[in-house]
Amino acid sequence: MNENLNNLVSAAQQGDKNALESLVRRIQDRVHHLAMRMLVNPDDALEATQEILILVITKLSTFRGDSAFQTWVYRVAANYLLTAKKIRDRDRGLNFELFRADLENGLVAAPTAEDTVMLNELRIACTMAMLLCLDLKHRIAYVLGDILELEHGDAADILGISKANYRQRLSRARGEVVDFTTQNCGLANTAAKCTCPRRLPAAMAAGRVVSKNRTYALADAPSYGDVLAQVQKIAAALRTLKLQTATPLFKSPADLGARIARIVEVPFFRSNGSV
Repeated sequence: MNENLNNLVSAAQQGDKNALESLVRRIQDRVHHLAMRMLVNPDDALEATQEILILVITKLSTFRGDSAFQTWVYRVAANYLLTAKKIRDRDRGLNFELFRADLENGLVAAPTAEDTVMLNELRIACTMAMLLCLDLKHRIAYVLGDILELEHGDAADILGISKANYRQRLSRARGEVVDFTTQNCGLANTAAKCTCPRRLPAAMAAGRVVSKNRTYALADAPSYGDVLAQVQKIAAALRTLKLQTATPLFKSPADLGARIARIVEVPFFRSNGSV
């Protein structure tokens, strides 16, 4: 598979339009999944995915094979997600205290009949939105290390920092997420105030989740009941990790191969310096 990918890269670098389209299709789902975990909002994630893929293609001539191609793609993506002005401008200034207060607002004392689909939608939306409480550099460290499960050396290389610095960032981000989850999430702690059944009515009233509109609980996501049963068996840190990784693979909802090939004329590969 890696050999086939390398062949596509080589052909695309030489101006093969079909190879370019195939290459974009091979990487678009991973890029979109990273964007979704960083940004949460589907519209923002799709826009970022397209921008990142355009950067990948326009910088493709600078790829020399010094790292795995997917690592290089993640490096381009991470640089965009950390530095793009439009992403920084959309930052909500969310923190864990504000998030806790929001979770506890409008909790019902006695939930009525449970809608397992919407409970799963809320579960995933909440665990993903929780990461917005981390600043961008700690958020991406957590996503690369604990969500995508990349080797620390690869993650450090993607972010352009030392392995020791990366481990420090990941440890801090993980500690904050674990502490918050184990104290405030009813799935991880049965004594927590907020549970998905108690929170669902307020979340639906506020438009945080919309009935019959599954943005996050896609077909490949574990069910609410399955996750509840699994996390009850896992220790605190592993419970948090299970919640954060129990999301669907956010494949790109648009076929961007042909679209980007039209935007970026082939051959158009200008050398903009190494990424």
